[in-house]
Amino acid sequence: MPRLRISMPPDPNPHTPLFKAPPGACDTHCHVFGPPDLFPYAATRAYTPPAAPVEHYMSMLDIVGIDRGIIVQPNAHATDNAVSLDAIAQGKGRFRGICRLGGDESAAELKRLHDGGMRGARFNFGESLGHKPNLAPVEKSLPKMQELGWFIDVHTDPAGIAAYADTFRKFPVPVVIDHLAHIDASQGTGQRAFKLLLELLAEPKFWVKIAGIDWLTRQGRPYDDVVPFARLALEAAPDRVLWGTNWPHSMRFKHGTAPNDGDLVDFIPRFAPEPALQQKLLVANPARLFGF
Repeated sequence: MPRLRISMPPDPNPHTPLFKAPPGACDTHCHVFGPPDLFPYAATRAYTPPAAPVEHYMSMLDIVGIDRGIIVQPNAHATDNAVSLDAIAQGKGRFRGICRLGGDESAAELKRLHDGGMRGARFNFGESLGHKPNLAPVEKSLPKMQELGWFIDVHTDPAGIAAYADTFRKFPVPVVIDHLAHIDASQGTGQRAFKLLLELLAEPKFWVKIAGIDWLTRQGRPYDDVVPFARLALEAAPDRVLWGTNWPHSMRFKHGTAPNDGDLVDFIPRFAPEPALQQKLLVANPARLFGF
């Protein structure tokens, strides 16, 4: 077995942000890892993350002033969604989730996931993100997802959004695009992938997450180069844009260290200074999509 990349832990000292989020604000993108003695990592994983249990995530949210969270099943745990279901249960109504599916799950299994707080399933559509896209499990899962009123969460990159935009348009469920489609902020807002993202956002079935901004920036903190992208996305679909931290940020650190989650909260008013838009972005939009 090839040696796996070892990922790093999050910043253990998130600072209290200057920006005070409105009540009911939601971080729509985080992962929970292990602890592996309770929830083993998948043998098929591409990297080994440090343990990042839900208790640590809840502590971070309390410090930065965010009430709700969305647990996104990580690659490191593959399609064994037990770790995410446990985190949702421990939140006692504070959390919802996005699972991973292999395609062969029964309708009863999806109902079990739904009852456990899952509201969508995530699939990869970007080869640069470490997993070759595979439409077979998507096509098998979509009818069952549609029955439950779920959405599909697509993890894609610039090449993937160009290759699969028409495929996304055919999906019979809402489509949420992660991480601003992993655009490269140094390429400017006129780059093909971002223009295509805005075209998709003009269609009412598409949503986007402004999350993982430390992956998109080429300048580092305070992420000035990402502000115009986030703003244009928000203006394109103010009722279908979401915000997230991507805690615990452990897949890769492009600028040497993990982002401080307080900085990520303070990024919000830089692209969304209007209280009415903050309310949509942080409270109303996630409440509608995830059923809080």
